[in-house]
Amino acid sequence: MQTLRRALPSMNGLFTFEAAARCGSFSRAAEELNVTPAAVSRMIARLEDHLETTLFLRQPGGTQLTENGTLLFDALARGFAGIEAALREIRDRRDGTETVSLSVSTGFTTHWLMPRMADFKKAFPKVDLRFQLVTGALSGPVNDVDLGMRFLTAPDDRLDATFIMPEILLPICSPAYLREELAEKGSLQPLPRTMINLSDTAQLNPANPFSAFFQARDRDSSNSLIFSDYAVVVQAALLGQGVALGWLNVVSHWMRMKSLVPASDHVLKTERQCHLVRLRDRPLRPIISQIRDWLIAELDSDLRAVGALYPHLHLK
Repeated sequence: MQTLRRALPSMNGLFTFEAAARCGSFSRAAEELNVTPAAVSRMIARLEDHLETTLFLRQPGGTQLTENGTLLFDALARGFAGIEAALREIRDRRDGTETVSLSVSTGFTTHWLMPRMADFKKAFPKVDLRFQLVTGALSGPVNDVDLGMRFLTAPDDRLDATFIMPEILLPICSPAYLREELAEKGSLQPLPRTMINLSDTAQLNPANPFSAFFQARDRDSSNSLIFSDYAVVVQAALLGQGVALGWLNVVSHWMRMKSLVPASDHVLKTERQCHLVRLRDRPLRPIISQIRDWLIAELDSDLRAVGALYPHLHLK
């Protein structure tokens, strides 16, 4: 500890560096710390002078960590996560509750977790859930949470990942919308009347089975509803506004309830796999394992139920 005290000018330097590295810019770090960007810049410069190394590359659009900066940030993220977990456990022991933080999409929270929140509370009456919500594509670090839902294509040594299901996508719509389309023209082919899209959905390969549906906006923008939040995409489909691309890990509840139905027989299983992930260096409390297992069991139950409703889709 004496060596650490001599190696650092102050703990404020570490807090400032961690915020700047996590936020990606001195100005955003300044907003979080309630100081000026100039104060953040001076603190970082003082830390760099003391360590005799450059921690950030200053760029017009923000900052980028150097190799040494990344080394320091990774160590700080692990250390701060451990301190935060200890403080939370102390508070929870005092209050008789356990706080669990999840990094999940707004779509999953709204359309999968909220409908079964009563069941969750029954299973975990003393758990206080906190959310770090992702509005678009499910990505980003899980440094500040106990569990995150992410799609992975390869192992990550920093993450403890528990498999849920493959990434499965299929066109979905409300039963009423499907009936209207079939009554009007007998089929959703070649295109449904309206497509509902997520604005940051990756460009689809023309050879895959969803291109005819979800690239229509390139030919006729009036034939699409485009939202930046996937929760709104699913809500629009539930309200009968059109056909949406359904991620099964999000829409499985509504498909099980028959509030959403397949809009075609096409199903796409990508190379990515849906996991619940956590940092290996973050303390694993027993309640985290229990909630992780509950989520996976519930998702698996949905998958089996939807597969039984639509055996021709070969979901399992």
